[in-house]
Amino acid sequence: MPNTSDTPDTIEIDSIKKRMKELEALIKETKDRLPAHSTKPPVMMELLEYEDEYDILQRKLKTIENND
Repeated sequence: MPNTSDTPDTIEIDSIKKRMKELEALIKETKDRLPAHSTKPPVMMELLEYEDEYDILQRKLKTIENND
């Protein structure tokens, strides 16, 4: 019987979940750096990039899980 824990989908799912955890920490850290007023554009751009990547990974994860 094959070991299903090492399938390409399982490896990819683990990788996606790991990156999503990293992004969650980066998003929190970036939000903590945002001032209450006069938001700095570079910090806001960084936050948006992290959130966009997180959303993409979340959709990809759902697609992979739905194909199983």
